[in-house]
Amino acid sequence: MAIWDKFKKKSGPKHTPDIPAKPKTPKTPKEIATEKGEPWVSVLSVDVDIDNPGDGAFELDWNDKFLSNLIRVGYKGKDDNAIVDLWFQDVCKNVIQENYEQMQADPDFRSWERDQKKKE
Repeated sequence: MAIWDKFKKKSGPKHTPDIPAKPKTPKTPKEIATEKGEPWVSVLSVDVDIDNPGDGAFELDWNDKFLSNLIRVGYKGKDDNAIVDLWFQDVCKNVIQENYEQMQADPDFRSWERDQKKKE
């Protein structure tokens, strides 16, 4: 073995061409909130029955912090989905209640409602 060969082996690894770094994919809002330790929930999709628009379903996604907050304030269920479903039902009930109270406070609605009852 020549002296030059010993020198090449001791001098370290051979130069390798630069490998381009993988492009970073942007973080999702869920990932950002989770990293910050913040609760996060989102509606992913809404399915509506075309023949009966009053029927439908929501697909939700959430992080562990959101779920732990629900449990901490008293929501209980057989699994994570059941706990979040109970929370979502409460949100829907509160929206209905608020709309009902606003309608009852509206004098125009009350007179319309009275007129409808007279027709019956």
